[in-house]
Amino acid sequence: MQSQHIIRNIIVETPSKPGNFAKVATAIGMAEGDIGDITTLKSGALTTIRDITITCKSKTQLDQVISNIESIDNGVKIHAVTDDVLKAHEGGKIAMKSRLDVRSLRDLQRIYTPGVASVCMEILHNPEKANYFTSIGSSVAIVTDGTAILGLGNIGPVAGMPVMEGKAVLLDQFVGLSGIPILLNTSDPDEIVETVKHIHKGFGAILLEDIGSPHCFEIEERLKAELSIPVMHDDQHGTAVVALAAILSACKATNVDIKHAKIGQIGLGAAGLAICRMLMAYGVEEVYGLDRQEAAQERLTNYGGKTSESLEAIMEKCDIIVATTGVSGLIKAEIVREGQIILALSNPNPEILPSDAIAAGAAFAADGRSVNNVIGFPGIFKGALDAGAKEITYPMLIAASLAIVKHTKPGELIPNPLDPTLHHLVARAVEEAANKEMTK
Repeated sequence: MQSQHIIRNIIVETPSKPGNFAKVATAIGMAEGDIGDITTLKSGALTTIRDITITCKSKTQLDQVISNIESIDNGVKIHAVTDDVLKAHEGGKIAMKSRLDVRSLRDLQRIYTPGVASVCMEILHNPEKANYFTSIGSSVAIVTDGTAILGLGNIGPVAGMPVMEGKAVLLDQFVGLSGIPILLNTSDPDEIVETVKHIHKGFGAILLEDIGSPHCFEIEERLKAELSIPVMHDDQHGTAVVALAAILSACKATNVDIKHAKIGQIGLGAAGLAICRMLMAYGVEEVYGLDRQEAAQERLTNYGGKTSESLEAIMEKCDIIVATTGVSGLIKAEIVREGQIILALSNPNPEILPSDAIAAGAAFAADGRSVNNVIGFPGIFKGALDAGAKEITYPMLIAASLAIVKHTKPGELIPNPLDPTLHHLVARAVEEAANKEMTK
């Protein structure tokens, strides 16, 4: 399980003389705190007040950061330490709201009884019009059983609700879709599949989220086979889309032909296995996987991949290494091969720090902070729904990856996830790929 990072905002007042804020930054750095956003709240002739966001690995580290700043003295004061993350979640992050105002009896008659009856009959005689006359065609069910919430593990669906709400916010903000969290108080694959089958008529697509391995594989496969709307487990395929884009960008930067490279995937959980399958679908000839669980390695071989006998062997054999184990420091510098591409994607602590990998001879290295599946899933669902696709296929996923690569600036691994243009480009690429498949 990954450790839980602490994010706090420190309100600091410093004398308005050059060098004083540098002392604060140094104090934070000496405690190995990670500085995020810095907002100037007041800039006066005598003092300046700033709101500094910092990330710490533990409460002890946070206390050390505060102590270091307070020890500067010389007019440097901490006014407050606030938890803006909790504040942002007060009352929840989403709400169901009407798109229409009801201000008159005529409005009421149009949107409810008696006028709504004619719309119901129109849909009865022409079911496909439900996507036009209702919100179904722009609604995505975000389904979880809470067994694999971020790096926190099996904390249950209710504790995982903030993640589901976060997904809904991103779907709304980036592509205008309504994400509706569905919290399931069961981890039994039969019960999950039956529940989703019974409620799916109210949604245009199903996003499976934070469902643990190995039951996530069975649940997704069964729902894809039994439902006529798009179903995607984002922890698998959303991650794989962004990982493929990152690998392609890294290969471009190092002049490596990905299809003829030997790629090693360390960790074959939901994300790791999906990355292997994505690479093989893209045309990579040699994909090797490693996992401590034999069943996980068997799943890879069933899909056509190869396995490796040890960490040392896969590091020696492969040109490109992708790691999704959640084990901090797993890859030691001495087993890094000269010229390798290494993507250690576990958050918040990677299998090897990019700086250590480069120092050991890697040609390119990055960690999970650079690879976020928010770049993929909003556009993937938007494109699938716009096309009226009944499923999300590998050609659609690959199209999403290629759109991400195309929008990546030189020197970057992947684009800024807050770039609205990116999500619309991904959606358009997925829609075009879906239309191409449906017209075959």
